[in-house]
Amino acid sequence: MAEYLKSVPKRGATDQSDVTQAVRALLSEIDQGGEAAARDLSRRFDKWEGEIIVSRATIAAAHESLSDQVKADIAFAHTNIRRFAEAQRETIQDTEVEILPGLIAGQKQIPVNAAGCYVPGGRYAHIASAIMTVTTARVAGVGHITACSPPRPGAGIPPAILYAMDLCGADTILSMGGVQAVVAMAQGLFGLPKADILVGPGNQYVAEAKRILFGQVGIDMVAGPTDSLVLADHSADAAFVAADLVGQAEHGYNSPVWLVTDDRALAEDVLARVPALIDALPPLNADSARAAWADYAEVILCRDRVEMAEVSDSIAPEHLHVQCTDLDWWLGRLTAYGSLFLGEETTVAFGDKASGPNHVLPTSGAARYTGGLSAGKFMKTVTWQRATRAAARPLAEATARISRLEGMEGHARTADIRLAKYFPGEVFDLG
Repeated sequence: MAEYLKSVPKRGATDQSDVTQAVRALLSEIDQGGEAAARDLSRRFDKWEGEIIVSRATIAAAHESLSDQVKADIAFAHTNIRRFAEAQRETIQDTEVEILPGLIAGQKQIPVNAAGCYVPGGRYAHIASAIMTVTTARVAGVGHITACSPPRPGAGIPPAILYAMDLCGADTILSMGGVQAVVAMAQGLFGLPKADILVGPGNQYVAEAKRILFGQVGIDMVAGPTDSLVLADHSADAAFVAADLVGQAEHGYNSPVWLVTDDRALAEDVLARVPALIDALPPLNADSARAAWADYAEVILCRDRVEMAEVSDSIAPEHLHVQCTDLDWWLGRLTAYGSLFLGEETTVAFGDKASGPNHVLPTSGAARYTGGLSAGKFMKTVTWQRATRAAARPLAEATARISRLEGMEGHARTADIRLAKYFPGEVFDLG
């Protein structure tokens, strides 16, 4: 039985009613007022009076303002993320099969026509989110990509984010954040094509707007606070484990982190190290990490690696970092995670920023049933079929009989009429 060396109170479902009510009110404002209402919300929440569709001159100025090193680093991350997305895309193939003589069925991959990529703003400049979303959509072959991000008052979108959006292939950049940006992309305001899918992380209001609009438009997922779990055994370096936990806790006050281990001495060492690491962060980062560690972090001691894996799979973390011996065993055994990091030589921050696999991942246990953003998320797998008249014969007979068993006479007659035309004078047992 696993022992909790640090635990947090078990929480029920979060009451989202206030957020839902606020978002629905904003959606109603925009439904009634259109672009003018969206602009008004941008003034109210973003404190932004400037251009909504970012001009080429503004983008060029962002390019010029950045150092060569910054641009090189963004290009490095873009190349890695593009190469991984291209490898994913190559695994998604058109195919066909002859199911029975004369009956051929297949599947075809069709990119969506338009995508909206949301890049969060606020305290952090989420350059990597721009690269992850726009690059992957471009590799998938999306016809038009809109990228948006909240402008900073009097300054607009940070130059590095603008540069990343442009480098990665955004067709239009929208200087707007929040619910108003989500709706603008979904409804095609400001001359944009209506998005077929909305992707990218955001705050609880952005997530709720995507949830409400789902159906009218596709979404990548309904995301909650980011979370991370470290699996560590006796071979792990406690300094690395502690740093990795703190690094993920700085995301926000409600970002869960877990340490799951079978080594009590390691667990106690990590627990001792964390407070000083948090105190050494810049004040705002430290505030987030301290709150997350106090209220959302758990340290779980297990009997052995089998129990460690069981605990990890039950949590289904967004990020899962294995710092143990026999990495191949863990790769084969673990079944529920958004993205897996094997060995101390990698870290979740590598995946967050630059290594290649996408960082838009399932949170809050959703990794039990879904993966993260990929080229396939921007594509529709559709099917087709064709048949010869000879192949239509057994299909029509079976279809007519099954349809009548179901009580669907109209379906049955669409089979009957083909048999009558293709095989005149013959008698069939059609139920």
